[in-house]
Order: sequence, then structure tokens, then C-alpha cells
Amino acid sequence: MTVVVGTAGHIDHGKTTLLRALTGIDADRLPEERRRGMTIDVGYAHLALDDGTAIDFVDVPGHDRLVGNMLVGAGEIDAAMLVVAADDGPRAQTLEHLALLDALGIVAGLVVVTKIDTVAPERVTEIIATARDLVATTSLAGSPVLAASGATGAGIGMVREALVALRDGVAFVGRPPTIAIDRVFSVKGRGVVVTGTLRGGPLNRGDRLRLVPGDEDVRIREIQVHGEGVARVEVGGRTALNLAGVDAARLHRGQVLTADPAVRATDRILVTFRAPVADRGRGRLHGGTAATDAAVGRSGRDDLTLPDGTIAGIVRLGESVALRPGDRFVLRRGPTAPPVGGTVLDTDPPRGISRRRQTPERVAALAARLATARLELHGALEGVKGGGVALAPDVAATVADQALASVDEGVPLTVARARAASSLRRTVTLRRDGADRAAIALIDRLIADSRLIRDDEVVRPPDVGAAAPDPMLLAAMDRLELALATPAPPSLASASRAVGCPADGIRALERAGRIAVLGPDLAYAMSTYRDLAATALRLAAGAPLSPAVLRNETGTSRKYVMAILADLDRRAILRRTPDGHVPGSRAPSPRAPSPTAPT
Repeated sequence: MTVVVGTAGHIDHGKTTLLRALTGIDADRLPEERRRGMTIDVGYAHLALDDGTAIDFVDVPGHDRLVGNMLVGAGEIDAAMLVVAADDGPRAQTLEHLALLDALGIVAGLVVVTKIDTVAPERVTEIIATARDLVATTSLAGSPVLAASGATGAGIGMVREALVALRDGVAFVGRPPTIAIDRVFSVKGRGVVVTGTLRGGPLNRGDRLRLVPGDEDVRIREIQVHGEGVARVEVGGRTALNLAGVDAARLHRGQVLTADPAVRATDRILVTFRAPVADRGRGRLHGGTAATDAAVGRSGRDDLTLPDGTIAGIVRLGESVALRPGDRFVLRRGPTAPPVGGTVLDTDPPRGISRRRQTPERVAALAARLATARLELHGALEGVKGGGVALAPDVAATVADQALASVDEGVPLTVARARAASSLRRTVTLRRDGADRAAIALIDRLIADSRLIRDDEVVRPPDVGAAAPDPMLLAAMDRLELALATPAPPSLASASRAVGCPADGIRALERAGRIAVLGPDLAYAMSTYRDLAATALRLAAGAPLSPAVLRNETGTSRKYVMAILADLDRRAILRRTPDGHVPGSRAPSPRAPSPTAPT
């Protein structure tokens, strides 16, 4: 599962430069964009992470005349990265983009103050405070505010870490696969290709999808993700489809390819609004990648105010658009009126005499059912802002009860967490890593509340006695720590087999801070890792450090030094530059203790 993050901000505030620094990809794909130095159409990039996953980015235009293009990307994002230049501060499109994100109800996000290399530190501090106040009254309230320079690389490591935390906090909703088309083109010898953000899944090569509007079937000849052909894609993320059975002339931005029967072409929808809107109000409705003229109906039976005060009504569209109940939209009513966001309740609302059934109470019940179905509401608001995943109270209580029942006689801590994560994934559709983080927090809370007792690496109910530690396991852990106390240790798998240390022992060593695990099969004794990290930091303080210099100094090989440098970069103890690695923003002072191992 891949999270899609949309950039937002004023023209020339460094959105594309920031993405290039993060991903190495220039999202300005059109020659005119490169010539003019501004994003004209939506651009795309992705950040490949060390764990083999990726974060997709949608780079949207910042010019005031291109807000419609901005909404093509914003309509299909999971999270937002608001960019504010330190030299310029918030400007007109900063405010408009933020208002549009708020109208869409985007709650997962972060703010990046860019171009910090062009101003004094005091100015950076001032703009950080301004940006924090700016988002405080919007759906992005409380989002992290970071400072970085796409030109020098300063702060890029911390932005990357914040993006990973953002990714881990986003929840996904299970549904049949759907792609809102944002690009259509032909490839010589291959045929028609469309791109978009996959919602739901899975999607397989050879599957057939329904084109809406259009109501015709097409077959998937090939799937590509990040330029690589794949046979199957699970859910979420930027996806390209090579299609058979359809002509490029019949495809355009705004259409949808779907296996979801709930998606239908409609020119009349029953909706709820996030802000008051007048009867007969007109504007431009943006939903997914589609945009069309729209008129609001809030008179007679359509004048609906729900019991909780929510405003509802009918929206009539200038042309048929592919929508489903639960879809978000934005209604733009001109350059001066604030945008209004909303949610589609019904794509075929009652007409004529049937409108008598359209009472506020019935519409409120429909809205409540949709809110329950949108399981992402159990996801990431606090998780994005606090480093974990906050669960809705009812979900937390259910999973806690299941976790307590699963440890009735005591189990290893890792087993308790795994069982809680499995229970959580059955209750709420989350990324595996997001569920794991939430499960850890849940078990920790049960321990803090004394509903579970922790004895080293085992948890048990309060009324169950503690088990004595296994002396054979303790001895195996000692042997493994000794085997890893060398600058060029054997693989973790072979070392653990050689000394007879099981996976529980490895996890216990890591939790106790006795070993540092840098990769799936590379670990060091903690004392050895501290020495190696201190050596790297000492060398980098004198001159930009290359892998070859660290390799020669430690007497190891490139495999080991690249892993060490990557870990120190990730934690901002070192920072990679074109000339080599230099001390990073979190490097300890010369009198501070040596850098610790990864957490």
C-alpha cells in the first residue's frame, strides 16, 4: 500500500525543488514547465524507502490561474505537504491551497518552510511560527512544521522522517479497485496508457474494468508502478495501466476506471456541505480528477439541515461525472468566495413525489452510515501529529479486550503485539506498519494501566505469576552479542543459527539496547556500533566523509560502511552532500556522548 502526498503552496516557493531533493525526480515533466520554471500541470514523483516501500507525490501548480489543475491532484491524495518559502512567507496561493485542503477535509499532513539557506535563522523561526498559526484553524491543525532547503539539502532528512511517520498513520478503506484518470497517452507499439491514483484493490494484469462515464469494459494489458511492470498491485498509489479494447480518443481526464458497482455516472447528487452554502449558488465542482459546472439546490424538500446542524442539499452538475457515495468534493464559487467542501451521500437522489422520503432524519441516517463505512476516520489524525496511530475509542476498546483475552496465561511481548496488530487489521483497514505501531501503543497502554504486567519480554495478566527466565535463552543471547562485536560481523541469520539464538532472543537483545540492527540481516553489538558511529562522526567533522575513507579506517567493506552511513543519515547525525557526508543537524557536540544506535 502506497500513500499519496500532495504538495501545496504559492508559485516559486520551492515545491518542485523540495521534491527533487527528496526523491531525485524532477516533477516538472513538460518542456514549457522547465523553460518557465513553474509547474503548469500536475507532476508526479516517488520516494523509494529503505524498507522497499515508497511514498508517491503529486506536485500541483502554485499559480493562481492554475488552481483547477491543482485540484486535479488534490482530489486524489491521502495527505498534504504545505510548502512556505522562508524569504516570502505565506502568500495568496498558500492561503487558497490551504483553504482547498481544508475544504477536502485532509487531516494528514506536514508543513515545510523552504529556502532556509536564503534568510537569517531569525526569519526561519518567524515563518515557522507563522505557518503553525496559519494551519491552526484548518483540518491540518497540529501538523508538524519543519524547515529545509531543497538547494543545500539542509533538513531534508527530517522531512523524510516526518513523511514516513505520515505514511504510517494513514488508514486505507477496503473497496473494489478504482482509478480516476488524470493522464491519457498512446505508446507506439503498446497502445493506450492511462495514469491515476489507485483507490481500493487489488488489481491484476488481465482484469477488466468499467469506464465511467462511458459504460464500456476495458481490459488491463499491463500494469506499471514507478516505471516497473508488475502483475498485481494491492491498494493505493500512483498506477499506470496499458489498456486493450478502447481508443485513446474516447478517454479523458476525469473519467474513472472501476470494478466498484457503487461508482456511477450522475449529473445530480445529494450531498452534505462542510460550510453554509446558499440556494442557487453556482460554481465549479471538483471531485477526483473531474471538474464541471454545478448549481446548488436548497429550497423546498432540498432545504435540509440535519439534526447535528450539518447543511445538506442537491447539487446539479453541468455534465455527468463518475462519483460514489462517500466521495469528497470541493465547490469553488469564484475567486473571492471561499471554497466549500462536502461529501456525496447519494448519486441517485429521489425525484418527484419520492422526495417526500428526503427528510432531515433520513438523510442524517444515511450520512451516519457513510461515516461508519469510511474506516479511515479511525486512522491518522493524532497519529500524523504524534508519531503513532490514534484509534477511535470504540475500536481501541474492542482491540484491547481481544488483546487481553489472547494473553490469559502470559505470552512473549512480541506475540502480544502481533496478535493485537492482527486484530486491529481485522477491525480497521490499515497499512501493516501503521497497525504495528498502533498495536505497540495499545499494549504499552495496557501495561501502563496495569491491565497487563510486563516481565522483561513477557506480558501476563495481573493474576498470573511471573515465569522464570530461560537460562538457555539468556546464554544464547550472550553468545550472539559476542559474535556481533566486530566491525565486520557475520549475517544476523547465520550468527543466530551458529549460537542457537532464536528470534525472541534477537528481539530481546535489540529492545535491551545490547545490539543495533541496521538491516534485515545486519546487526552489531551495541558497543561496537557506538565505536563505528563515533569514528564516522569524527572523520566527517574534519572533512566531508566518503564511503572509501570510512571503509579504510574501519578495515571493513563497502557493504558495512554504506549501511552505517545510511543509518546515520536517516537519523540526521550525518548529512549527505555532493562532496561527502558531514555532521548533521542531530550530530552531538564534541563534548556530548557518542551517537547511539538506531531506534
